[in-house]
Amino acid sequence: MADRLGELLVREKVITSEQLKKAIDEQRSSGGKLGANLIRLNLITENDLTTFLSKQYGIPAIDLAAAEIDREIIKLIPEDVCKKYQILPISRAGSTLVVAMADPSNIFAIDDIKFLTGYNVDTVIASEAAIGSAIEKHYAAPPPEFEEENTDDLLAGFEGEDLEVLKEEEDIDVTDLKKGAEDAPIIKLVNKILTDPIKIKASDIHIEPYEKSFRVRYRLDGVLKEVMKPPMKLKNAIVSRIKIMANLDIAERRLPQDGRIKMKLGGGKEMDYRVSVLPTLFGEKVCMRLLDKSNLQLDMTKLGFDEKPLKDFLDAIHKPWGMVLVTGPTGSGKTTTLYSALSDLNKISENISTAEDPVEFNLMGINQVQMHEAIGLNFAAALRSFLRQDPDIIMVGEIRDYETAEIAVKAALTGHLVLSTLHTNDAPATVSRLLNMGIEPFLIASATNCIIAQRLARKVCKDCAEPAKVPAQTLINIGVPPEEAASFTGMMKGKGCPTCGGTGYKGRIALYEVMPLGEALKEAVLSGSSGAELKREAIRQGMSSLRMSGIKKIKEGVTTIEEVMRVTMA
Repeated sequence: MADRLGELLVREKVITSEQLKKAIDEQRSSGGKLGANLIRLNLITENDLTTFLSKQYGIPAIDLAAAEIDREIIKLIPEDVCKKYQILPISRAGSTLVVAMADPSNIFAIDDIKFLTGYNVDTVIASEAAIGSAIEKHYAAPPPEFEEENTDDLLAGFEGEDLEVLKEEEDIDVTDLKKGAEDAPIIKLVNKILTDPIKIKASDIHIEPYEKSFRVRYRLDGVLKEVMKPPMKLKNAIVSRIKIMANLDIAERRLPQDGRIKMKLGGGKEMDYRVSVLPTLFGEKVCMRLLDKSNLQLDMTKLGFDEKPLKDFLDAIHKPWGMVLVTGPTGSGKTTTLYSALSDLNKISENISTAEDPVEFNLMGINQVQMHEAIGLNFAAALRSFLRQDPDIIMVGEIRDYETAEIAVKAALTGHLVLSTLHTNDAPATVSRLLNMGIEPFLIASATNCIIAQRLARKVCKDCAEPAKVPAQTLINIGVPPEEAASFTGMMKGKGCPTCGGTGYKGRIALYEVMPLGEALKEAVLSGSSGAELKREAIRQGMSSLRMSGIKKIKEGVTTIEEVMRVTMA
């Protein structure tokens, strides 16, 4: 840039040098951009900032609050990309897309937009706050997967006085809650909320109350989409109906509760919902995880493993003893990977016991135990009991504390195969996590066969996939070696179709980082190497990192650069 923003503002005498210094100090302590800090300190207005940015970049400014934007234009760029880069598509003329940006100097954002949309990009300038408000406004409508008229038909029964189901008071009569929950329109509406996500293969349902709004969102391919805004006066009736179905206490509205709903669908199909109710400032939030056994993928070759990582994983789980750990955040597919391993190990000759919280799927031939913290049945207590049950293979849902980790390590060192999960960012960081729990390095080195980290990335929709052209520099930026960037072919992108609801993505694939602990890595653990040193050594030994696994999937046309950047670190 020819002039820095602060220097330009001082030169134009909009702010003083002292005020600029104050804003820079605030930026250093609180983070964020200089412009946002100037506004926060009331040293400049949002309009003034936009005018100066326009002058600085030589780009016209736009008033987004007054702009009318076509819904078809909004569909061109996904909401998560808009939020990531603070951008908003405005209009289209021929092969050029006009995009409002808070930072027009972000070349990577412009390259990504070109790649995503296939259009040339012209930029106009708007403030971060204006773009944030416009994103909320224009992406609030339900996605194309859901038929709005069906919801409208159901809500038609709630006009006028019928909406007065429950009073917004602190103490609500339980009889009123039950009565509201048993109204026929409420039952139909809740049934629709529960069955719609099955049709589109969503994984979670979020029912969320706020001060002046009440919304329902579904997590589809790992990304939340708003699908419905029922009237505020129905929130207690809807939550009560779900709590009745999950056998929870509808009178208890101050404490979190967990339960389960089993529904029978047409054709004899059953669907399980794991229900969590959480008291928030404006009412109870309900989150439901859909557990569809018919969609449970237990074939490891179809999960996303590449050839070498799959061989390393299979070698580790077929050893007679030792510990195999799977790491990753909530919803990254750890349980599916462990169930796949157990399915492969499940033979008449093996005694397999699992301690889970909760038990997500029932597996024939495996002794599954549900944890109950309230009565003292936790992972450590279950593990101790398993060791008196003549086990061959043990699966522990999660290692959360020293006691569980210690028993798991001892079990792995006394002739048992132990499978478990931890919450860490990558495979090498798991060693540091166990050390932090208090496990000695020599025990970790002796007991651990293999550590796996995984993430889920959305797959390119097969129905609208088309070849993608990506600048070589963009590939180099995500980790492709410069000598390979020019010949990096096979990339695909989805242009959006009815099958994928205009997103360009349908389904998910797992990215794996499989780190078998061979002699060199065991020595590194014993010598107290850091996570970064362990990672370098593991890559020298042939491990593919999560980012490397993602790059391979990009080259195969399975996923996109945006998805790999969203779920992995360089």
